[in-house]
Amino acid sequence: LAPLTQPWRSPGEPQAPFSLPAPRWPVECEVIPETIEHIEWVPPKPEPFCPPMGLEQALYTLGEEQGTVVYHSSPALQGSCFTRARVGGAPGPLSSPAAPLEGPQDTTLLFESRFESGNLQKAIKVGPYEYVLMLRPDLYTAKHTQWFYFRVQNTRQEPLYRFTIANMAKSKSLYGQGLQPLLYSQQDAQSCGIGWRRVGTDVRYYRGSAGESPLFRLSWTMRFPHDGDTCFFAAGYPYTYSDLGRYLRALAADPARSRYCTVRALCRSLAGNTVPLLTVTGPGGTAGKRAVVLSARVHPGESGGSWAMRGFLDFLLSPHEDAQLLRRLFVFKVVPMLNPDGVVVGNSRCSLAGRDPNRAYGKALPGSFPGVWHLWAMVQRELVEREVVLYCDFHGHSRKNNVFMYGCDGGRDGTGTRLRQRVLPLMLSKNAPDKFSFSSCKFQVQKSKEGTGRVSMWRLGVSHSYTLEVAFSGSTLGGRNSHFSVEDLESLGRLLCDTLLDFCDPAPAKFQQCLVEADVLLQQRMRREPGSGGSWSEVSPSALES
Repeated sequence: LAPLTQPWRSPGEPQAPFSLPAPRWPVECEVIPETIEHIEWVPPKPEPFCPPMGLEQALYTLGEEQGTVVYHSSPALQGSCFTRARVGGAPGPLSSPAAPLEGPQDTTLLFESRFESGNLQKAIKVGPYEYVLMLRPDLYTAKHTQWFYFRVQNTRQEPLYRFTIANMAKSKSLYGQGLQPLLYSQQDAQSCGIGWRRVGTDVRYYRGSAGESPLFRLSWTMRFPHDGDTCFFAAGYPYTYSDLGRYLRALAADPARSRYCTVRALCRSLAGNTVPLLTVTGPGGTAGKRAVVLSARVHPGESGGSWAMRGFLDFLLSPHEDAQLLRRLFVFKVVPMLNPDGVVVGNSRCSLAGRDPNRAYGKALPGSFPGVWHLWAMVQRELVEREVVLYCDFHGHSRKNNVFMYGCDGGRDGTGTRLRQRVLPLMLSKNAPDKFSFSSCKFQVQKSKEGTGRVSMWRLGVSHSYTLEVAFSGSTLGGRNSHFSVEDLESLGRLLCDTLLDFCDPAPAKFQQCLVEADVLLQQRMRREPGSGGSWSEVSPSALES
């Protein structure tokens, strides 16, 4: 589990092409041989939220006992913990988890999820065109059911179908506020160039089972665009380990972009998948430069973080004059996929250790959480050599709209330090007024968050350490009320680059203006008029945000 060492070279020197090997799966997981790839497409206009039905409008749905199981795929986990992995997953012939069709008139859908990032455990047919679905919990756990991604075949265009996922884990969800699932039609992709799009009417999110650990239900109706189509449903735009591999291969093959970027392995995951580390800087090496550290996909079900990270890298490695300036000023250390095992198997939150890696910083053993441990150790080494001006961890959020940040205000620092924590998010809200909500940002350091990347890096000495939260849904700002597209997500990376230049601008005007504005906003939050002499500086962050 030690880092995969390669001879160090500065960006600009020739490098051997870096490529991620094929994904490795736990040996309990069956994997179909087909390669699943999707075209990229941006809708011609923003996709609006659907009218929310609300939690209280529960829907009566038949259960498994009244229906027929037509798909059941559950890895035969040996014991309660991960043991070993191999390329292609379980050896031997594949089982047949889908019930066979009885003939050409059989309209039963054929389900499949045994592919990279796929998640569907069971499908029960409870009516001619109605299905109750069960998601697979994160491997080696009994919980964290949120991410879904599965294939359906044998579709019919005319009927109205209803799908109900019956074991969602969270009590509150953006599906209750207008969020819709994503659909991908292979026929539309091949004939019209149309990719992932939002679908679903009568979308409801409501309490299902009671008990100590109640489960919640997500239900929607929809019509398929074609007869006999192959379609996919997903909770968010999928971005797999293989997608990252294709991106890094294209990067290594591009002589212009690879001049500024070194790719090496930070470490190997529990399953033996590579955790890549990108170092980006301009000519002249790293001496005298400050560092910026970014990471994404510690939570595998938050795929929007990968699209935002791709937008960041695309801009940073472009010929744009602002990108050239950033490369001249900083050394960027980027870990685009911290938890590749979780991404490969279709987990929502955990690694193959069966625990949340974003609660393991500062206390994790390299053998249990190698990505987290080696990132933390790398930042420690950087801090010995140079100032780390920013750490930002890209996440997705399932319960709040828009984009926002969590920062670190310990409450014991002086007024100036506490204000400076708020400047970069405030600047980002000005650069992205139709996406980023400063009022949704939080800065208190809760005890339960001590093991997160954000708090751990701040404790190490990174003065500006943030979690960037990207809603699973979209934006309610600037009159939008619409879902985020891939283009929206990628633009966040570019906007973060713009904001970093504003934040580090040697001319102090923008910074000073934001300090004053942050002070005014905090005074207003304390219900004091600006200029009244009242001070918020002795108030705890939790009281400020209550």
